[in-house]
Amino acid sequence: MSLARPRRKRSILSRIVRRIILAIYRWRGWTLDGHLPDIPKFVIAGAPHTSNWDFVFFTGATAAEGIEPAFMGKHTLFKGVMRNFMLDMGGIPIDRTQRANVVEQVADEFARRDRLALVIAAEGTRSSRGEWKSGFYNIARAANVPIVPAWVCNTRRIVGFGPAIIPSANYGETLLEIARFMRGKLPEFERFKVLERQALQLIEENGT
Repeated sequence: MSLARPRRKRSILSRIVRRIILAIYRWRGWTLDGHLPDIPKFVIAGAPHTSNWDFVFFTGATAAEGIEPAFMGKHTLFKGVMRNFMLDMGGIPIDRTQRANVVEQVADEFARRDRLALVIAAEGTRSSRGEWKSGFYNIARAANVPIVPAWVCNTRRIVGFGPAIIPSANYGETLLEIARFMRGKLPEFERFKVLERQALQLIEENGT
């Protein structure tokens, strides 16, 4: 399964960068745990986000699955000579000055495309204690696509993919399903324990 390639030829820079990324991924000896679903559209919610290298390893892992993932970027990065490079690398320009918010803009992008696998660092920042932001969930709900949890173990050099999860109307319940999958893979990892506590607290607050 692969995303539709743009009609024009890719920029030379993007081809060089992609080859370098894949070479680093293979050279470091990373392995896969699980597989991406054979469906045309989904959100990949990845964690933990601990390093700028996360992009390299996720790109390598998705390439091994035949997927060219997309990511969100500020629209100002898609100007001039950088425009084609950013688009070729999978970038989706997000304009925060528009009336439509980020969720609406990305949902519209899902609606325009036949195939789209969007990678989101669910924790938001590398300084997170382990709580997840709700953006990945809101986008998946608005676009009516499933969420695929993805985890990284840097010490064992593993990137893992979970099952496609249909987001329910209750964020806490969806988050708990994801958290329990993550903890099943890395039971003692502290940030995934925090994620599970966050989900349980949300469920308690909502009275469900």
